[in-house]
Amino acid sequence: MAKQIQVSGLDAYYGAHKAIADISMTIEPRSVTAFIGPSGCGKSTFLRTLNRMHEVIPGARVEGKVMLDSDDLYGPGVDPVSVRRTIGMVFQRPNPFPTMSIYENVAAGLRLNGRISKSKTDEVVEQSLRGANLWNEVKDRLNKPGAGLSGGQQQRLCIARCIAVKPQVLLMDEPCSALDPISTLAIEDLITELKDEFTIVIVTHNMQQAARVSDRTAFFNLAAQGQPGRLVEMDETSAMFTNPSEKATEDYITGRFG
Repeated sequence: MAKQIQVSGLDAYYGAHKAIADISMTIEPRSVTAFIGPSGCGKSTFLRTLNRMHEVIPGARVEGKVMLDSDDLYGPGVDPVSVRRTIGMVFQRPNPFPTMSIYENVAAGLRLNGRISKSKTDEVVEQSLRGANLWNEVKDRLNKPGAGLSGGQQQRLCIARCIAVKPQVLLMDEPCSALDPISTLAIEDLITELKDEFTIVIVTHNMQQAARVSDRTAFFNLAAQGQPGRLVEMDETSAMFTNPSEKATEDYITGRFG
């Protein structure tokens, strides 16, 4: 069941350095939200606060509120590991477990959740690979290493691994930046299909990609060098790309800076 994310007054720090300041937004369920903005403005940092990956970095901390429907993700006693199971993440570079087969890559997360029968594992592995549009390409070589796949296939394998544990939200940090145009198109088509089932948030430097795949777009920027990143505006993607409210957004989208 896809869920809404409500963020209020969020600040994120690396030690004493404030990386992002006072971010508030609503991310709607069963939709794709794109984060755009120049390098260093805090898009990926903010993305990692949504599933408590930010605090994995020594000295990093978060202030403010992130609600998943009615659940406070930073509330007392909340287990960060269970948050990361509910809010899955796909990284910039495909990272299949190199010593594991295609099958074992997808099954790995399931097994962390407890004992599961072979027949049930088989069923979920197939479902997840089908969900990632990869089944037909790998069904005859499930026992071959995941690392032997092409870059685009590896990224879809990582998406299959992510959706196997039935998250409610999928975060994607520049999932196509290391891929060729054909693989990028396959991932974009997949994102469009997956939003029927998941809430999806994608960080991208590719304006055309944001315009193609997202329903809503959020533009982040720095007020000045050394200052924390801020959310400048957020709107329906069609409005952001044709009639943004802020001049800084228009300048970025039209390539005048960034």
